[in-house]
Amino acid sequence: MEKHKKYWRENLKYLAILLAIWFLVSYVFGIILVEQLNTIRLGGFKLGFWFAQQGSIYVFVILIFVYVRLMNKLDKKYGYDT
Repeated sequence: MEKHKKYWRENLKYLAILLAIWFLVSYVFGIILVEQLNTIRLGGFKLGFWFAQQGSIYVFVILIFVYVRLMNKLDKKYGYDT
């Protein structure tokens, strides 16, 4: 039973970190800091606009792949990879 608790504790730690990154990119960069980021240009577009329109989506997709990789490693670590 202790093995299950450690597994879920580590899983929740990964989720919290990844969700914090997603929140930072989508909400903080895309909404709160948009004016400051708009002073920087990326490919001809203002960086704040880019984060609000495309950057948060790209980061979300990357985070999905990161989560899958982390969970595969975690499953192997605790023997749930059958």
